Amino acid sequence: MNFKKSDSFLAKARKIIPSQTQTFSRAATSFVEGAFPTYIDHASGSKFWDVDDNEFLDYFLGLGPITLGYNYPSVNESIINQLKKGILFSLPSPLEIELSELICKVVPHTEMVKFEKTGSNAVTGAIRAARSITNNDKIAYCGSGGVWHDWQAIMVSRNGGVPKFNEDLLKIFEYNDTEGLRQIFEENKNEMAAIVLEPTHFEKPQSGFLNKVRKIADENNCVLIFDEIVTGFRFDLGGAQNYFDSSADLVCFGKGMGNGLPISAITGKSEFMKEFDKLWVSSTNNSESLSLAGTIATINEMKDKNTINHCWKIGTKLFDGWNKIVENYNLDAKMTGYPIRMIMKCYDQNKKESLELKSLILQELIKKGIFLSPGPTFISYSHSLNDIEFTLNQLNDVCKFITKNSDDYNYKKLLKGNLPKTIWTMEMDPIRKINS
Repeated sequence: MNFKKSDSFLAKARKIIPSQTQTFSRAATSFVEGAFPTYIDHASGSKFWDVDDNEFLDYFLGLGPITLGYNYPSVNESIINQLKKGILFSLPSPLEIELSELICKVVPHTEMVKFEKTGSNAVTGAIRAARSITNNDKIAYCGSGGVWHDWQAIMVSRNGGVPKFNEDLLKIFEYNDTEGLRQIFEENKNEMAAIVLEPTHFEKPQSGFLNKVRKIADENNCVLIFDEIVTGFRFDLGGAQNYFDSSADLVCFGKGMGNGLPISAITGKSEFMKEFDKLWVSSTNNSESLSLAGTIATINEMKDKNTINHCWKIGTKLFDGWNKIVENYNLDAKMTGYPIRMIMKCYDQNKKESLELKSLILQELIKKGIFLSPGPTFISYSHSLNDIEFTLNQLNDVCKFITKNSDDYNYKKLLKGNLPKTIWTMEMDPIRKINS
Protein backbone atom coordinates (compact mmCIF):
# COMPACT_ATOMS: atom_id res chain seq x y z
CA MET A 1 0.00 0.00 0.00
CA ASN A 2 1.42 3.35 -1.11
CA PHE A 3 1.48 6.36 1.27
CA LYS A 4 3.71 8.63 -0.82
CA LYS A 5 1.44 11.70 -0.74
CA SER A 6 0.61 11.15 2.93
CA ASP A 7 4.32 11.12 3.74
CA SER A 8 4.84 14.32 1.77
CA PHE A 9 2.05 16.15 3.62
CA LEU A 10 3.37 14.86 6.94
CA ALA A 11 6.83 16.25 6.27
CA LYS A 12 5.37 19.67 5.43
CA ALA A 13 3.06 19.69 8.46
CA ARG A 14 5.87 18.98 10.90
CA LYS A 15 7.55 22.20 9.82
CA ILE A 16 4.54 24.48 10.28
CA ILE A 17 2.04 22.82 12.69
CA PRO A 18 2.85 21.90 16.31
CA SER A 19 2.41 18.14 16.82
CA GLN A 20 1.59 17.88 13.09
CA THR A 21 -2.17 18.45 13.48
CA GLN A 22 -4.80 20.11 15.67
CA THR A 23 -5.84 16.97 17.59
CA PHE A 24 -3.35 14.62 19.25
CA SER A 25 -5.50 11.56 18.54
CA ARG A 26 -5.32 12.26 14.78
CA ALA A 27 -1.54 12.61 14.66
CA ALA A 28 0.64 10.04 12.91
CA THR A 29 2.30 9.17 16.21
CA SER A 30 -1.06 7.98 17.60
CA PHE A 31 -1.09 5.09 15.10
CA VAL A 32 1.50 2.63 13.78
CA GLU A 33 3.50 5.39 12.14
CA GLY A 34 5.00 4.27 8.85
CA ALA A 35 2.35 1.62 8.28
CA PHE A 36 -0.75 3.87 8.44
CA PRO A 37 -2.10 6.62 6.18
CA THR A 38 -1.75 10.10 7.67
CA TYR A 39 -4.03 12.31 5.54
CA ILE A 40 -7.58 11.82 4.26
CA ASP A 41 -8.95 13.24 1.02
CA HIS A 42 -12.66 12.42 1.28
CA ALA A 43 -15.16 10.10 2.94
CA SER A 44 -18.61 8.65 2.35
CA GLY A 45 -20.79 6.30 4.38
CA SER A 46 -18.57 4.00 6.44
CA LYS A 47 -15.43 4.57 4.35
CA PHE A 48 -12.74 7.13 3.63
CA TRP A 49 -10.11 7.53 0.94
CA ASP A 50 -6.67 8.87 1.80
CA VAL A 51 -4.67 11.33 -0.31
CA ASP A 52 -3.04 8.38 -2.11
CA ASP A 53 -6.53 7.07 -3.08
CA ASN A 54 -6.38 4.06 -0.77
CA GLU A 55 -9.84 3.00 0.42
CA PHE A 56 -10.51 2.16 4.07
CA LEU A 57 -13.48 0.90 6.05
CA ASP A 58 -13.42 3.21 9.08
CA TYR A 59 -14.21 2.30 12.69
CA PHE A 60 -12.70 5.42 14.29
CA LEU A 61 -15.25 7.76 12.69
CA GLY A 62 -13.57 11.12 13.19
CA LEU A 63 -12.77 10.22 16.85
CA GLY A 64 -16.43 9.33 17.42
CA PRO A 65 -18.66 12.13 16.07
CA ILE A 66 -19.75 10.35 12.88
CA THR A 67 -22.87 8.55 14.13
CA LEU A 68 -24.88 8.40 10.90
CA GLY A 69 -22.03 8.15 8.42
CA TYR A 70 -19.76 10.37 6.38
CA ASN A 71 -21.25 12.69 3.79
CA TYR A 72 -24.74 11.76 4.97
CA PRO A 73 -27.36 12.99 2.41
CA SER A 74 -30.10 14.44 4.65
CA VAL A 75 -27.57 16.21 6.89
CA ASN A 76 -25.69 17.58 3.87
CA GLU A 77 -28.95 18.80 2.35
CA SER A 78 -29.89 20.63 5.52
CA ILE A 79 -26.46 22.29 5.70
CA ILE A 80 -26.54 23.31 2.04
CA ASN A 81 -30.04 24.80 2.35
CA GLN A 82 -28.97 26.82 5.38
CA LEU A 83 -25.73 27.89 3.68
CA LYS A 84 -27.82 29.66 1.06
CA LYS A 85 -29.47 31.66 3.87
CA GLY A 86 -26.33 32.43 5.82
CA ILE A 87 -23.85 31.02 8.31
CA LEU A 88 -23.82 33.51 11.19
CA PHE A 89 -26.04 36.49 11.95
CA SER A 90 -26.23 39.56 14.19
CA LEU A 91 -29.30 38.19 15.99
CA PRO A 92 -30.35 34.66 16.97
CA SER A 93 -31.75 32.29 14.37
CA PRO A 94 -35.05 30.45 15.00
CA LEU A 95 -32.94 27.30 14.54
CA GLU A 96 -31.75 27.73 18.14
CA ILE A 97 -35.34 27.38 19.34
CA GLU A 98 -36.14 24.50 16.98
CA LEU A 99 -33.11 22.44 18.04
CA SER A 100 -33.61 23.23 21.73
CA GLU A 101 -37.23 22.07 21.56
CA LEU A 102 -36.16 18.88 19.79
CA ILE A 103 -33.53 18.08 22.43
CA CYS A 104 -36.01 18.77 25.23
CA LYS A 105 -38.33 16.18 23.68
CA VAL A 106 -35.76 13.39 23.29
CA VAL A 107 -33.45 13.88 26.30
CA PRO A 108 -34.93 13.02 29.74
CA HIS A 109 -35.08 15.65 32.50
CA THR A 110 -34.38 18.45 30.01
CA GLU A 111 -36.23 21.77 30.13
CA MET A 112 -33.58 24.14 28.76
CA VAL A 113 -30.57 23.88 26.42
CA LYS A 114 -27.41 25.93 25.94
CA PHE A 115 -25.20 25.36 22.89
CA GLU A 116 -21.42 25.35 22.74
CA LYS A 117 -18.94 24.29 20.04
CA THR A 118 -16.90 21.61 21.84
CA GLY A 119 -17.38 19.00 24.54
CA SER A 120 -14.64 20.65 26.59
CA ASN A 121 -16.51 23.95 26.56
CA ALA A 122 -19.82 22.31 27.47
CA VAL A 123 -18.46 20.45 30.50
CA THR A 124 -16.50 23.49 31.66
CA GLY A 125 -19.61 25.64 31.32
CA ALA A 126 -21.59 23.17 33.42
CA ILE A 127 -18.89 23.30 36.09
CA ARG A 128 -19.01 27.10 36.10
CA ALA A 129 -22.76 26.86 36.75
CA ALA A 130 -22.31 24.28 39.51
CA ARG A 131 -19.75 26.44 41.31
CA SER A 132 -22.06 29.43 41.05
CA ILE A 133 -25.08 27.47 42.32
CA THR A 134 -23.27 25.95 45.33
CA ASN A 135 -20.75 28.70 46.09
CA ASN A 136 -18.15 25.93 46.30
CA ASP A 137 -15.13 25.26 44.11
CA LYS A 138 -14.09 21.62 44.36
CA ILE A 139 -14.94 18.96 41.78
CA ALA A 140 -15.14 15.17 42.12
CA TYR A 141 -14.28 13.69 38.73
CA CYS A 142 -14.54 10.27 37.12
CA GLY A 143 -13.98 9.98 33.39
CA SER A 144 -11.66 9.24 30.52
CA GLY A 145 -10.21 12.74 30.25
CA GLY A 146 -10.34 14.77 27.09
CA VAL A 147 -11.40 18.08 28.66
CA TRP A 148 -8.41 20.35 28.19
CA HIS A 149 -9.55 23.31 30.28
CA ASP A 150 -7.54 24.06 33.41
CA TRP A 151 -9.92 22.48 35.93
CA GLN A 152 -9.39 19.03 34.35
CA ALA A 153 -6.08 19.29 32.50
CA ILE A 154 -4.23 19.55 35.80
CA MET A 155 -4.71 15.80 36.29
CA VAL A 156 -2.80 14.70 33.17
CA SER A 157 0.82 14.69 32.09
CA ARG A 158 0.25 17.48 29.55
CA ASN A 159 -0.54 19.99 32.30
CA GLY A 160 2.04 22.64 31.46
CA GLY A 161 0.66 26.14 31.82
CA VAL A 162 -2.10 25.07 34.21
CA PRO A 163 -1.99 26.92 37.56
CA LYS A 164 -1.06 24.51 40.36
CA PHE A 165 -3.95 25.57 42.60
CA ASN A 166 -6.21 23.45 40.38
CA GLU A 167 -4.74 20.34 42.03
CA ASP A 168 -6.49 21.25 45.26
CA LEU A 169 -9.81 21.74 43.49
CA LEU A 170 -9.99 18.42 41.61
CA LYS A 171 -10.55 15.08 43.32
CA ILE A 172 -10.43 11.88 41.26
CA PHE A 173 -12.47 8.77 41.99
CA GLU A 174 -12.70 5.49 40.11
CA TYR A 175 -15.71 4.12 38.28
CA ASN A 176 -17.92 1.87 40.44
CA ASP A 177 -16.09 3.03 43.59
CA THR A 178 -18.81 4.80 45.55
CA GLU A 179 -16.81 4.40 48.76
CA GLY A 180 -13.96 6.37 47.24
CA LEU A 181 -16.45 9.08 46.25
CA ARG A 182 -17.83 9.16 49.79
CA GLN A 183 -14.28 9.55 51.08
CA ILE A 184 -13.89 12.67 48.94
CA PHE A 185 -16.93 14.23 50.59
CA GLU A 186 -15.76 13.22 54.04
CA GLU A 187 -12.41 14.93 53.47
CA ASN A 188 -13.93 18.04 51.86
CA LYS A 189 -17.10 18.73 53.82
CA ASN A 190 -19.19 21.60 52.48
CA GLU A 191 -16.56 22.36 49.81
CA MET A 192 -17.76 20.28 46.84
CA ALA A 193 -19.50 22.00 43.94
CA ALA A 194 -20.06 19.08 41.58
CA ILE A 195 -19.61 15.46 40.73
CA VAL A 196 -18.59 15.17 37.07
CA LEU A 197 -19.09 11.66 35.75
CA GLU A 198 -19.03 9.85 32.43
CA PRO A 199 -22.02 7.52 32.92
CA THR A 200 -19.88 4.76 31.42
CA HIS A 201 -16.62 4.42 29.57
CA PHE A 202 -15.96 0.76 28.77
CA GLU A 203 -16.70 -0.60 32.23
CA LYS A 204 -20.34 -1.31 33.10
CA PRO A 205 -21.97 0.14 36.22
CA GLN A 206 -22.17 -2.36 39.08
CA SER A 207 -24.45 -2.63 42.14
CA GLY A 208 -26.54 0.44 41.29
CA PHE A 209 -23.47 2.66 40.93
CA LEU A 210 -25.15 5.50 39.04
CA ASN A 211 -28.08 5.67 41.47
CA LYS A 212 -25.64 5.68 44.40
CA VAL A 213 -23.76 8.61 42.86
CA ARG A 214 -27.08 10.42 42.46
CA LYS A 215 -27.82 9.82 46.15
CA ILE A 216 -24.41 11.06 47.28
CA ALA A 217 -24.87 14.26 45.26
CA ASP A 218 -28.30 14.84 46.84
CA GLU A 219 -27.06 14.14 50.36
CA ASN A 220 -24.31 16.73 49.96
CA ASN A 221 -26.26 19.44 48.09
CA CYS A 222 -23.87 18.94 45.18
CA VAL A 223 -24.61 19.31 41.46
CA LEU A 224 -24.38 16.07 39.49
CA ILE A 225 -23.03 16.59 35.96
CA PHE A 226 -23.07 13.81 33.38
CA ASP A 227 -20.40 14.07 30.70
CA GLU A 228 -22.29 12.45 27.82
CA ILE A 229 -19.99 13.79 25.11
CA VAL A 230 -19.49 10.22 23.88
CA THR A 231 -22.49 8.30 25.24
CA GLY A 232 -25.03 10.88 24.12
CA PHE A 233 -26.91 10.13 20.88
CA ARG A 234 -24.97 6.86 20.65
CA PHE A 235 -26.15 4.55 23.45
CA ASP A 236 -29.72 5.81 23.18
CA LEU A 237 -31.53 8.73 21.60
CA GLY A 238 -32.06 9.99 25.15
CA GLY A 239 -28.46 9.27 26.10
CA ALA A 240 -27.12 7.35 29.08
CA GLN A 241 -29.81 8.79 31.35
CA ASN A 242 -32.38 6.88 29.33
CA TYR A 243 -30.22 3.82 28.70
CA PHE A 244 -29.28 3.34 32.37
CA ASP A 245 -32.49 4.81 33.84
CA SER A 246 -30.53 7.44 35.75
CA SER A 247 -30.58 11.21 36.07
CA ALA A 248 -28.22 14.15 36.49
CA ASP A 249 -28.77 17.84 37.14
CA LEU A 250 -26.76 19.05 34.15
CA VAL A 251 -25.92 16.86 31.16
CA CYS A 252 -23.38 17.71 28.47
CA PHE A 253 -23.54 16.40 24.90
CA GLY A 254 -21.20 16.66 21.91
CA LYS A 255 -19.58 14.52 19.24
CA GLY A 256 -22.38 12.37 17.78
CA MET A 257 -25.23 14.85 18.17
CA GLY A 258 -24.19 16.65 14.97
CA ASN A 259 -22.69 13.79 12.92
CA GLY A 260 -19.37 15.62 12.68
CA LEU A 261 -20.52 19.22 12.95
CA PRO A 262 -18.83 21.40 15.60
CA ILE A 263 -21.57 21.57 18.22
CA SER A 264 -22.15 20.61 21.84
CA ALA A 265 -24.87 21.28 24.39
CA ILE A 266 -25.49 21.71 28.10
CA THR A 267 -28.94 20.49 29.13
CA GLY A 268 -30.96 20.22 32.33
CA LYS A 269 -33.91 21.39 34.34
CA SER A 270 -34.68 25.10 34.47
CA GLU A 271 -33.72 25.42 38.13
CA PHE A 272 -30.10 24.65 37.15
CA MET A 273 -29.99 26.02 33.61
CA LYS A 274 -31.32 29.46 34.64
CA GLU A 275 -27.99 29.96 36.42
CA PHE A 276 -26.50 30.73 33.00
CA ASP A 277 -28.56 33.94 32.97
CA LYS A 278 -26.04 35.29 35.51
CA LEU A 279 -22.80 33.82 34.12
CA TRP A 280 -20.32 34.91 31.47
CA VAL A 281 -20.61 31.76 29.36
CA SER A 282 -20.97 33.12 25.84
CA SER A 283 -19.25 32.87 22.47
CA THR A 284 -19.77 34.40 19.03
CA ASN A 285 -19.89 31.11 17.14
CA ASN A 286 -22.27 29.25 19.46
CA SER A 287 -25.12 30.52 17.27
CA GLU A 288 -23.52 29.37 14.00
CA SER A 289 -26.43 28.18 11.87
CA LEU A 290 -24.94 25.38 9.73
CA SER A 291 -24.28 23.24 12.80
CA LEU A 292 -27.73 23.96 14.21
CA ALA A 293 -29.44 22.99 10.96
CA GLY A 294 -27.32 19.89 10.45
CA THR A 295 -27.87 18.74 14.03
CA ILE A 296 -31.65 19.05 13.66
CA ALA A 297 -31.40 16.83 10.60
CA THR A 298 -29.14 14.38 12.43
CA ILE A 299 -31.42 13.94 15.44
CA ASN A 300 -34.53 13.68 13.29
CA GLU A 301 -32.85 10.99 11.19
CA MET A 302 -31.93 9.08 14.34
CA LYS A 303 -35.51 9.37 15.59
CA ASP A 304 -37.28 8.53 12.33
CA LYS A 305 -35.06 5.60 11.29
CA ASN A 306 -34.14 4.22 14.72
CA THR A 307 -30.51 4.41 13.65
CA ILE A 308 -29.11 3.66 17.11
CA ASN A 309 -30.86 0.30 17.23
CA HIS A 310 -29.19 -0.59 13.92
CA CYS A 311 -25.80 0.37 15.36
CA TRP A 312 -26.33 -1.87 18.38
CA LYS A 313 -27.26 -4.83 16.15
CA ILE A 314 -24.34 -4.36 13.78
CA GLY A 315 -21.96 -3.63 16.63
CA THR A 316 -22.99 -6.82 18.43
CA LYS A 317 -22.11 -8.86 15.34
CA LEU A 318 -18.68 -7.28 15.23
CA PHE A 319 -18.13 -7.55 19.00
CA ASP A 320 -19.16 -11.20 19.28
CA GLY A 321 -17.58 -12.26 15.99
CA TRP A 322 -14.27 -10.58 16.81
CA ASN A 323 -13.99 -12.24 20.20
CA LYS A 324 -14.83 -15.65 18.80
CA ILE A 325 -12.12 -15.38 16.12
CA VAL A 326 -9.29 -14.23 18.40
CA GLU A 327 -10.22 -16.92 20.91
CA ASN A 328 -10.09 -19.56 18.17
CA TYR A 329 -6.51 -18.51 17.42
CA ASN A 330 -5.58 -18.31 21.10
CA LEU A 331 -4.79 -14.60 20.81
CA ASP A 332 -5.59 -12.53 23.88
CA ALA A 333 -6.97 -9.59 21.91
CA LYS A 334 -10.65 -9.38 22.75
CA MET A 335 -12.99 -6.44 22.40
CA THR A 336 -14.40 -5.15 25.67
CA GLY A 337 -16.95 -2.49 26.55
CA TYR A 338 -20.17 -2.14 24.58
CA PRO A 339 -21.03 -3.17 21.00
CA ILE A 340 -21.75 0.51 20.36
CA ARG A 341 -18.40 1.66 21.78
CA MET A 342 -15.74 -1.01 22.25
CA ILE A 343 -12.00 -1.21 22.69
CA MET A 344 -9.49 -3.97 21.96
CA LYS A 345 -7.51 -5.14 24.98
CA CYS A 346 -4.40 -7.15 24.16
CA TYR A 347 -2.24 -9.16 26.56
CA ASP A 348 0.97 -11.15 26.22
CA GLN A 349 1.77 -14.61 27.58
CA ASN A 350 2.40 -13.08 31.01
CA LYS A 351 -1.04 -11.42 31.04
CA LYS A 352 0.52 -7.97 30.72
CA GLU A 353 -1.04 -5.48 28.34
CA SER A 354 0.66 -5.76 24.97
CA LEU A 355 0.84 -2.68 22.77
CA GLU A 356 2.95 -4.76 20.39
CA LEU A 357 0.15 -7.27 19.73
CA LYS A 358 -2.45 -4.54 19.38
CA SER A 359 -0.25 -2.59 16.96
CA LEU A 360 0.43 -5.69 14.87
CA ILE A 361 -3.28 -6.44 14.53
CA LEU A 362 -3.97 -2.83 13.54
CA GLN A 363 -1.08 -2.86 11.06
CA GLU A 364 -2.22 -6.05 9.35
CA LEU A 365 -5.84 -4.85 9.18
CA ILE A 366 -4.81 -1.55 7.58
CA LYS A 367 -3.12 -3.55 4.82
CA LYS A 368 -6.52 -5.08 4.13
CA GLY A 369 -8.32 -1.73 4.05
CA ILE A 370 -9.70 -1.70 7.61
CA PHE A 371 -8.97 1.34 9.79
CA LEU A 372 -9.08 0.94 13.57
CA SER A 373 -7.33 3.07 16.16
CA PRO A 374 -5.47 1.92 19.28
CA GLY A 375 -8.35 3.53 21.18
CA PRO A 376 -12.12 3.17 20.79
CA THR A 377 -13.92 1.36 17.99
CA PHE A 378 -17.19 3.01 16.95
CA ILE A 379 -20.14 1.99 14.79
CA SER A 380 -22.19 4.26 12.53
CA TYR A 381 -25.58 3.83 10.91
CA SER A 382 -23.80 3.55 7.54
CA HIS A 383 -21.95 0.39 8.59
CA SER A 384 -23.61 -2.60 6.95
CA LEU A 385 -23.72 -6.31 7.60
CA ASN A 386 -21.40 -6.73 4.61
CA ASP A 387 -18.92 -4.34 6.26
CA ILE A 388 -18.93 -6.46 9.42
CA GLU A 389 -18.58 -9.75 7.55
CA PHE A 390 -15.71 -8.32 5.49
CA THR A 391 -13.99 -7.11 8.67
CA LEU A 392 -14.34 -10.46 10.42
CA ASN A 393 -13.04 -12.35 7.37
CA GLN A 394 -10.00 -10.11 7.23
CA LEU A 395 -9.47 -10.44 10.99
CA ASN A 396 -9.47 -14.21 10.59
CA ASP A 397 -6.69 -13.96 8.00
CA VAL A 398 -4.73 -11.54 10.22
CA CYS A 399 -4.95 -13.89 13.22
CA LYS A 400 -3.83 -16.79 11.05
CA PHE A 401 -0.81 -14.76 9.89
CA ILE A 402 0.12 -13.71 13.42
CA THR A 403 -0.08 -17.20 14.95
CA LYS A 404 1.94 -18.62 12.08
CA ASN A 405 4.72 -16.04 12.28
CA SER A 406 5.07 -15.21 15.98
CA ASP A 407 5.53 -18.48 17.87
CA ASP A 408 7.84 -16.76 20.35
CA TYR A 409 5.32 -13.97 21.11
CA ASN A 410 7.76 -11.47 19.61
CA TYR A 411 5.12 -9.38 17.86
CA LYS A 412 7.39 -6.37 17.55
CA LYS A 413 9.60 -8.07 14.97
CA LEU A 414 6.63 -8.14 12.56
CA LEU A 415 5.89 -4.42 12.86
CA LYS A 416 6.66 -2.26 9.84
CA GLY A 417 6.14 1.00 11.72
CA ASN A 418 6.60 2.62 15.11
CA LEU A 419 4.51 1.77 18.14
CA PRO A 420 1.76 4.34 18.84
CA LYS A 421 2.77 6.92 21.43
CA THR A 422 0.74 7.54 24.58
CA ILE A 423 -0.97 10.93 24.37
CA TRP A 424 -1.21 11.51 28.11
CA THR A 425 -0.95 9.72 31.42
CA MET A 426 -2.79 10.30 34.69
CA GLU A 427 -0.77 12.41 37.14
CA MET A 428 -3.23 12.44 40.04
CA ASP A 429 -4.13 9.38 42.10
CA PRO A 430 -7.78 8.49 42.69
CA ILE A 431 -9.18 8.88 46.20
CA ARG A 432 -10.00 5.58 47.90
CA LYS A 433 -11.79 4.75 51.13
CA ILE A 434 -9.56 4.99 54.18
CA ASN A 435 -10.01 1.88 56.33
CA SER A 436 -10.43 2.80 59.98
